[in-house]
Amino acid sequence: MVTIRPATMADLDALTALLQVLFAIEADFSCDEARQRRGLALMLASPATCVLVAEAEGRVIGMVTGQTTISTAEGGFALLVEDVVVEAGWRGKGIGRRLLTALAEWAGAQGIGRLQLLADRNNQPALEFYRRIGWQHTELICLRQRLLACQNATPGRMTSPQGATHAARATG
Repeated sequence: MVTIRPATMADLDALTALLQVLFAIEADFSCDEARQRRGLALMLASPATCVLVAEAEGRVIGMVTGQTTISTAEGGFALLVEDVVVEAGWRGKGIGRRLLTALAEWAGAQGIGRLQLLADRNNQPALEFYRRIGWQHTELICLRQRLLACQNATPGRMTSPQGATHAARATG
């Protein structure tokens, strides 16, 4: 039996292992366990994110993460689905669909009006999976710009241009 549940800090090892599987097939990302652990810890500590796991046979076999953002187009909240991955041996059993459904239910309960995700354009099995479960292509493309690490930046602390400081409560 497969159970979908919120992730906890105790799941960090399993989550980072799943991200290694995901990043091995994504051309834009590479595995860096320390970075992935830090990012996951920040997500687990933030009320604006949702990290869910699929558990079977006493171990984590899949995960999905989502981060709340504010959309001017929606005039409200949207959710960026950051990571979706299921171990190879468990794929094709409806687990990815269940993870995304549970994430959508969480988002709806938060008043979030739209989910969006980025997928590797060369990952045809993933693109077909999303199409089958009702995700739609858009005319948007993803662009990014890397920023040089600032010596005085503190991971998990953000200051708005208006001067308010927001701290994520990450541990680990």
